[in-house]
Amino acid sequence: MARLHLFDLDGTLLHGTSAPLEISRQLGLEAQTLVLDQSISAGLIGPPEYAAQVYDLWTQLTEEHVTAAFEGAPWLARIREVWAEIRNMGEYCAVVSLSPSFFVERLTGWGAHAAYGSRFPALPFAEPVDPAGVLSAAAKVLIADRLCAQFGLTRDDCVAYGDSLSDKDLFATVPVSVAVNADDHLSGLATHSYVGKDLWDAYELVRGAC
Repeated sequence: MARLHLFDLDGTLLHGTSAPLEISRQLGLEAQTLVLDQSISAGLIGPPEYAAQVYDLWTQLTEEHVTAAFEGAPWLARIREVWAEIRNMGEYCAVVSLSPSFFVERLTGWGAHAAYGSRFPALPFAEPVDPAGVLSAAAKVLIADRLCAQFGLTRDDCVAYGDSLSDKDLFATVPVSVAVNADDHLSGLATHSYVGKDLWDAYELVRGAC
């Protein structure tokens, strides 16, 4: 039976950072964004508030900034190799993140079958961010269900990889999960745990497991 591997982005595929932080670094606004990252990680603000506040910071943001952030980010090693192996096994892989879709969707070019993020306006911004398009922890489960229906699978066929509070709902829903460089929000929820900088080593924990 095929499986669907669901990957978080911030703190999971990106080591020790988030997509918004890497984007803000290009604008010299990393300190302000780090405060927001700490607030959402602690549950002090929710995804809509976070999205609205980073949107307000990014008045000068361009596609060139996003490209530089994506190419210069501290990605885990061997992401593309893991996704190629998953595809070769006849399985599926997707990225589901609360970060902006204009960053997350670039990962389909690395081999992900699908990539979902919070919807932001086109760059450069000429209209406000719509809170209805901002993803949440609960939305990750809904997207997983949608992908399962697309691929002819069920929740029992899913493997989740994540690191923080935004992954808690998904980890509680699927039978197999890997906490990757995770914080204490996932303590006791993950079936496997990995600390390091190589996605292949995290994948090896569940490779071939049913």
